[in-house]
Amino acid sequence: MIAPEGWVWLARVKYTQGRKGEVFAEILTDFPEKFMERRRLWLLRGTLSEGGDVAPKKDADDNPCEVELVHHWLHKGGVVLHFAGVDSISAAEQLAGMIVVIPREDRASLSTGEFFIGDLIGCALVDVSSAEPVTVGEIEDVDRSAGPVAILVVRGKSTDEILIPFAKDYLRRVDVEAKRVEMALPEGLVDLNKR
Repeated sequence: MIAPEGWVWLARVKYTQGRKGEVFAEILTDFPEKFMERRRLWLLRGTLSEGGDVAPKKDADDNPCEVELVHHWLHKGGVVLHFAGVDSISAAEQLAGMIVVIPREDRASLSTGEFFIGDLIGCALVDVSSAEPVTVGEIEDVDRSAGPVAILVVRGKSTDEILIPFAKDYLRRVDVEAKRVEMALPEGLVDLNKR
């Protein structure tokens, strides 16, 4: 899932939380502690599937609406957000399915050699464990809920979905500009992890 051009996803609003207009959101940012520093956020209309996943609406306006973050706290693996002007359960219900975004230029600064997990989406995953590099497929998603190591969801050449642990031991190089991630994968891992 890729945010509209120029925007970065921070969270997906799932449901109301409390009686005063708060909402519970799934964290999508690598830096949830940065909510403490942010007062200006934007909301982008998305669609909520039966499974609870959110995707941007196909006809959604590419200009998210600005909101003021009044208060927030981390809660049960997510974040509870309270926006100015949203002071009731019924008002909060209208936010279900919204995606919390910021302008790309407002992202946290990174040190040399660091990258954002979201920048991996759309990159080619290349296995460089043998003399001849092999393209495994394109990274479609990054699942950070599976455990201590993020899982790359890769669409293989034969349209198979392949799950690859994003372990530092395997990682050789990330080139965000070239949309390429190089990993030295153990023999048989790709076939083992096909869904």
